[in-house]
Amino acid sequence: MSSSVNIGSAQKMRIVVVGNGMVGHHFVDQLIQENAADNDTQLEVVVLSAEPRLAYDRVHLSEYFSGKTADELALTTPEYYQEHNIQFELSAKVVNINKLAKSVTTESGDVFEYDKLVLSTGSYPFVPPIPGNDQPHCLVYRTIEDLEDISASAAVSKVGVVVGGGLLGLEAANALKEAGLQTHVVEFAPQLMAVQVDGGGGRLLRSKIEALGVQVHTQKATQSIEAGDTCRYKMCFADGEVLETDMILFSAGIRPSDALAREFDLEIGERGGIVIDDQCLTSDKDIYAIGECALWNNFIYGLVAPGYTMARAAASHIVGGDLTFQGADMSTKLKLMGVEVGSIGDAHARTEGALCYTYENQPEEVYKKIVVDAEGKKLLGSVLIGDTSDYDTLLQYALNDIELPEKPESLILPAGAGDAPGLGADALPDTATICSCHNVSKGDIIEAVDQGACDVGSVKGCTKAATGCGGCAALLKSVVDSELEKRGVEVKKDICEHFAYSRQELFHLVKVGSIKSFDELVEKHGQGLGCEICKPAVGSIMASVWNDFILKPDHVSLQDTNDTYLGNMQKDGTYSIIPRIPGGEITPEKLIVIGEVGRDYKLYTKITGGQRIDLFGAKVEQLPEIWEKLINAGFETGHAYAKSLRTVKSCVGSTWCRYGVQDSVGQAIDLENRYKGLRAPHKIKFAVSGCTRECAEAQSKDIGVIATENGWNLYVCGNGGMKPRHADLFATDLDDETLVKYIDRVLMFYVRTADRLQRTSVWMENLEGGLEYLKQVVIEDSLGLGEELEAQMQNVVDTYQCEWKTAIENEQSRKRFRRFVNSDKSDLNIVFVEERDQIRPATEEEKKKLQAQSIEDADQLATEVV
Repeated sequence: MSSSVNIGSAQKMRIVVVGNGMVGHHFVDQLIQENAADNDTQLEVVVLSAEPRLAYDRVHLSEYFSGKTADELALTTPEYYQEHNIQFELSAKVVNINKLAKSVTTESGDVFEYDKLVLSTGSYPFVPPIPGNDQPHCLVYRTIEDLEDISASAAVSKVGVVVGGGLLGLEAANALKEAGLQTHVVEFAPQLMAVQVDGGGGRLLRSKIEALGVQVHTQKATQSIEAGDTCRYKMCFADGEVLETDMILFSAGIRPSDALAREFDLEIGERGGIVIDDQCLTSDKDIYAIGECALWNNFIYGLVAPGYTMARAAASHIVGGDLTFQGADMSTKLKLMGVEVGSIGDAHARTEGALCYTYENQPEEVYKKIVVDAEGKKLLGSVLIGDTSDYDTLLQYALNDIELPEKPESLILPAGAGDAPGLGADALPDTATICSCHNVSKGDIIEAVDQGACDVGSVKGCTKAATGCGGCAALLKSVVDSELEKRGVEVKKDICEHFAYSRQELFHLVKVGSIKSFDELVEKHGQGLGCEICKPAVGSIMASVWNDFILKPDHVSLQDTNDTYLGNMQKDGTYSIIPRIPGGEITPEKLIVIGEVGRDYKLYTKITGGQRIDLFGAKVEQLPEIWEKLINAGFETGHAYAKSLRTVKSCVGSTWCRYGVQDSVGQAIDLENRYKGLRAPHKIKFAVSGCTRECAEAQSKDIGVIATENGWNLYVCGNGGMKPRHADLFATDLDDETLVKYIDRVLMFYVRTADRLQRTSVWMENLEGGLEYLKQVVIEDSLGLGEELEAQMQNVVDTYQCEWKTAIENEQSRKRFRRFVNSDKSDLNIVFVEERDQIRPATEEEKKKLQAQSIEDADQLATEVV
């Protein structure tokens, strides 16, 4: 019988919730709010969790391996439930539903009656039916208990394989990498994340993931798991290849946990899932299903945000409200092993008549695509790899049906390239959804600010925005800052949630406090474990202040991909070799060495606009050996991978040119040798011209020097690129000593005060007073910092080290450059073809042809032997 009774005018309703994952807990939270707001219905809530703990954050599960504890992952506490009169039972797996008696029974025999039953049983990992998949160290990645099993296995393993290259698979790969294993990903499809990203994005994603030391194997069907020769197991693939591993982690997708509903005659979809309507009701009018176990309109939603929307709809219907579930946006923004990935709407352009705009920047490893309707008026979808800074704007165009600008491509082109109208916080309607996880609109945020929430943290507390997947955090901050500024409230420019300081303030904390590690900085001035924003910024600050070797154990985790391997990663996962050639001057002997290296290692060779020679196509395991040859010949690292001084370009000057009035080559060499170790918020380029004919193009550089009859004219804060800026004339007719003094002061003031990833041009434009203020600081020494800035620069000069020389002399550092832990083999997925007498990366089509030819040749050889 139903336990619903009347107490005076108030009705009492007993609700049993089966499952306490993220969605189940969100549903309980909604009921707590309803209880507080509605005195006509008294809700008694019972939560039955099959796990031995209450709800925790599955979205950030991999952080368990980087130090986050189970308690820190928890979404609630027993005290919170007790405070709100929520009865809960742990390790209480439900095994029976009696729809007639309206009760459920747990595995231990306990019976719980209900008026309304809510099934939030979630999903379970799909394990492909592969012979040998049930052996020890063949695991899944779903719960904290799974993580504990993975940790135990990792402790006695060296190599780990993740089966599945989707979103969950890459999260699992990150977990294995964090656990210290040599990690592989095996995917049946031709690319990673085939559901969320297109072919172009998938190719770049693969190369970026592989550059982080995770080997990717696509189009692989595992036929069996057998005893290994060098590792614990051997995975045998359908194409005849094998992969040795000590641990196998299955993350090949999820299946709805619908067994309970299936056994007790609730309607189930043809391919699984509990069928629900718009109110999240099942085929029984008193039973609801929400989250990954539910099937709405023949679709399973595998993200947390749609589950939260279902939870709100079910809670609303139970108390007589009118919220419904009408499907949900499946867009997602995340960071996989430091690689930014964004996917919005129709990412594959499957809508009839859809048109695509694609932008790809191979040197910066960025891929962006937008999909628009046939009229070019509405955004249908997008793919972003390597840079998701446009995600929030694009999502708002898609969600709010905002008409696109006249040139839609301007939305994904670099700043200044397309003149796109801004879509800042003020341009969004109040109805715009800012946080889809918790269904928080811009209007909700404005209301929270009006009611006294004066910072992002307070707004999060009021609205729960950005507390789900966290993908809307940047947009939330933009809206909050905008609303606070409208009300005359000063907005702090904190670098991220882990440090309540700007980059400039962090610089001072590091310098004044003599802080020399990220852990020490967090302990003294921050909180948490850090993130992809603060870690590289702090790494750059510490390199600028202390000039320490960036691959030391204390620093290496702060570096991005290029700095980690001391080379620019290219589109095919290989690296560039770029030795420093100060001022562009090089001896024939050194030219011969570069030529020999290019020839012996079959590298693509190109002379650049920065007057040096780039060698492309080096595999990661070849880097130490190549650099050893170059360093022995007298070369140094060119820092082409770093946010630091890149080049000092020069013309031949008065030594050879009949128009030259000063020795521009000698000056360029001196300047490059002085500043070659300087780490900065962004890359820096110099040029020195021997006369006003400007053959070195000095006025388009961060620091430009032009010779005059009386000395040197100094230009500052220019740059080339997508948004060129002419440098400003800073001082004229300087002698050598004064020139260096002014450059010291300008650069070190920039390093101390610029924001993260800010070019000198943008930095100066943002200085209050601009060029004139900079002149006062540097020339007039208005802040009294001149000697201090010079001393800081001199310390950088005095402590310079060639990072590659240090790396190859350190055996531990050299180990980072091995492709595989237990093998000296190269990556067979890196394939080149010859063009204009040099190599280039093979296209996907060319790779397939070459692989097919190899198989044919092998078959022919076998036939001849027989």
